Amino acid sequence: MKTPGLLVLVILAAGAAALAADVGFKDTPMLPGGKWHVHDSDRPQPPVVAPAAEDKPGAPPADAIVLFDGKDLSQWKGNDGPAKWTVKDGEFITNGTGGIETVQPFGDCQLHIEWATPKPTKGSSQDRGNSGVFLMGRYEIQVLDCYKNPTYADGTAGAVYGQSPPLANVSRPPGEWQTYDIIFMAPRFKDGAVETPGYVTIFWNGVLVQNHTAILGSTGHKIAPKYSPHGLKGPLALQDHGNPVRFRNVWVRELKAPAP
Repeated sequence: MKTPGLLVLVILAAGAAALAADVGFKDTPMLPGGKWHVHDSDRPQPPVVAPAAEDKPGAPPADAIVLFDGKDLSQWKGNDGPAKWTVKDGEFITNGTGGIETVQPFGDCQLHIEWATPKPTKGSSQDRGNSGVFLMGRYEIQVLDCYKNPTYADGTAGAVYGQSPPLANVSRPPGEWQTYDIIFMAPRFKDGAVETPGYVTIFWNGVLVQNHTAILGSTGHKIAPKYSPHGLKGPLALQDHGNPVRFRNVWVRELKAPAP
């Protein structure tokens, strides 16, 4: 005999199945190259992910991995041990101790990171608020004070460094917080050669500045990009370029392919 609680679950499951059948169809054309009908009632539903609260734009959604909670750098490491950047007032700041990278590796992902360049300003061109976000530790998205600060186009903030300038310069003044929302698809290799390049889409302060841009290879200063085969995951890294750049509210979502 079913218990009352189990009976309720059975009824709910039956109701859900009936509802799914009611909101789809099986007598529609097949989608090209797939196994589903148009509006197929049997097609798996996307997972439910709770977004950030309405009054907290930019906060991590429910399935995000928080890489900085405003308190410590336990999710990061330096070249020779724990990350040594300064943590203060819910921020962390470059301090001349070298770059840092995540303990956990990531591949295809959505990355949210907020940064601010120093005020008052010091220096010009590449020596003004310089840092960088490295995807898989290899592919740099430039961080730079580009507010009324000319530099070479493929070295401006929002650029795939040395490769692709951003579609627009939407820099806020020095000292103000800026936001990158980065969608990254890692490159794939087969038999030691590039099968699919990496791709990056970037919103800078809410403005699209890289639109599914192909990454041409590892980035660097005055070098031609070139791919070297590597795995599907690598660390996210932040550059210490000698300028005191601040960061906060860093989180990442691992991206998985939708159900076929």
